[in-house]
Amino acid sequence: MTHVGMVRKVNEDACVELGGLGLWAVADGMGGHAAGDVASRMVIDALAGIRRPSSLGGFVGEVLQRLQDVNQSLCDEAVRRREQIMGSTVVVLLAFDRHCVSMWAGDSRAYIYRDGELRQLTRDHSQVEDLVSQGLLTRQQAAHHPASNIITRAVGVSQHLDIDTEMFEVKEGDIFLLCTDGLYNEVNADEITQSLASGSSQQACELLLERALARGARDNVTVVVVRAEDASQITQTQINPVFSGQVKPVTRDDDPTTLE
Repeated sequence: MTHVGMVRKVNEDACVELGGLGLWAVADGMGGHAAGDVASRMVIDALAGIRRPSSLGGFVGEVLQRLQDVNQSLCDEAVRRREQIMGSTVVVLLAFDRHCVSMWAGDSRAYIYRDGELRQLTRDHSQVEDLVSQGLLTRQQAAHHPASNIITRAVGVSQHLDIDTEMFEVKEGDIFLLCTDGLYNEVNADEITQSLASGSSQQACELLLERALARGARDNVTVVVVRAEDASQITQTQINPVFSGQVKPVTRDDDPTTLE
């Protein structure tokens, strides 16, 4: 679900859900720059054209290539329009057999709700997140920092696009949330947890959007909720994945689903 919010006149968010393929994505056009709605739609349209994969590695490789291609298209379009930047964040969730891969650039987020706990799978590419990582800001200070809306990475802002990627195993009952900052800037983690535990994916989407709108929704709000009902059949694709090495498993000592 996506909504323009209570303040903005144009919805610069876009999203796609292709459950049969095992792909979900959210994009947020960069506010204050030219045609943010066009940028986010170009990103989502590029991903929406992907066909059924034959392997997890091939799936990831195709997404990465399409994101690189649309990155170049956005750079070219900005030149054509005589604009400095046409950019968009992106967060993607891929599912293949018993594995999921999260991929992102910018501050749109992916979360997992597992065994009653909410964990953020992505790390914001933002100025304040960098300051928190360096110990220069607390998490509470970051929430109210004047540079909280400055992102450090996005599709279309430079000729080379860096995409962060994490792979992890899926368990039955896992619930994933993809969202733009218009949601998490209005709805706190406890409320997100309660919403995801409330019932179906559709109900969770509706409740999260209602809560953001009730708070004034100063930005566009986009929410995608995905539930793993059977981890052995996470998508309709039943081909045994051949891991090509294009993406490596997370090499942390802890479970990758416990990322902050």
